[in-house]
Amino acid sequence: MKRSRERAASELFAALYPRLAGWCRRLVDDDETAHEIASEAFTRLWARWTAVEEPRGFLYVTAANLVRDHWRKLERERRAVRRAGNEAAVSPYNKQDDPAVRLLVQSLPERLRVPILLHYYADMPIREVSVLTGRKEGTVKADLHAARELLRAHLRRSLDHAP
Repeated sequence: MKRSRERAASELFAALYPRLAGWCRRLVDDDETAHEIASEAFTRLWARWTAVEEPRGFLYVTAANLVRDHWRKLERERRAVRRAGNEAAVSPYNKQDDPAVRLLVQSLPERLRVPILLHYYADMPIREVSVLTGRKEGTVKADLHAARELLRAHLRRSLDHAP
């Protein structure tokens, strides 16, 4: 039993790790951090192996949460650097000046951010996002629509205020 469990986990890792790490890489812009996040997602899956019905979904939702934590940590670090007055060390990303979609997605409430990450960044169909988030397909569609509207409005405001 243990041998088949280990084999199943090994096969799942071989099948899903490269894509999960690549997805994380697109979100965090750093290979090492992306691999850490993907590895941590697999570690958490392994700890709950027998209780998880949908391993792929568990991995992506867990990685999305870890990416969010990473973004929050970066933002706290940026604020601390700005407070210290060392503008040269501040990352080139500034929420007011840079309408980068990734930063806008980061600012969405979690209920809207997770479906956006799963549907658009992980290329999951709405049906799968519905299953993974435990929401009805109509709710997922409504959340995706609301998120797109918020992103669109924010981009318009950013462009209207551009020099």
